Amino acid sequence: MSQELTGKVALVTGATRGLGRAIAHALAAEGATVVVSSRKLEQCVEVADAITAETGAETMPLALHVGRWDDIDGAVDAIYERFGRLDVVVNNAGIAPLAPSLMEVSEGLFDKTVEVNLKGPFRLMVVAGARMAEAGSGSIINISSIGAVRPSPAEAMYAGAKNGLNAVTQAVAQEYAPHVRVNVIMPGAFATDMAEDWDEDFLHLVTRGLPAGRLGRPDELTGMVVHLASDRSTYTTGALIAVDGGRTAVY
Repeated sequence: MSQELTGKVALVTGATRGLGRAIAHALAAEGATVVVSSRKLEQCVEVADAITAETGAETMPLALHVGRWDDIDGAVDAIYERFGRLDVVVNNAGIAPLAPSLMEVSEGLFDKTVEVNLKGPFRLMVVAGARMAEAGSGSIINISSIGAVRPSPAEAMYAGAKNGLNAVTQAVAQEYAPHVRVNVIMPGAFATDMAEDWDEDFLHLVTRGLPAGRLGRPDELTGMVVHLASDRSTYTTGALIAVDGGRTAVY
């Protein structure tokens, strides 16, 4: 079977668990060299080694706290020093704290949510995008959320940050056109390790009225990431793509 991404170097943030790990594995399985990034180096090493063992792809563990603006340049520099290129960035790292009420949202939690979900991804796509534009090609894929367009009060901070990420994506897509493509995927509810803690009542609440009638499988999202990372999507940029089992089709 041909591999879509042979020769490409891809950075995935938040790559040590959940959808991020599934994305990193899928990119590696398609031949990409994958930079496995998260806050803790130990976990990055563990996951990078596992992906190499499972796929045979070259990997690089990279500790990066995306909420720290000043750390972004050094992280991108480290990738270029190692591989001489960066073809794909998947901005996946994020936090989704819920608040019992909007009056109980603290300034610290609000700022942290925006830092990780919006400020850091913005800085990473700008720094990496500029280097990609100089090289003449690249694909940036931002993992947002259907919460950005279907928000609930409990996730207001998260939804606001992700809605901002959607807007910034379309601006950066214009800034680095025509050589760098920048797109958003808005996932719905997926069966990852986070969902393992959901009880039956909450699971029913999440899937009730959902056209697909179930949680998504990680491989049902990773295919879209691979597509956007590959040369099959060279006419797709500035797009907001929901992969949500039909959730955003329901009002």
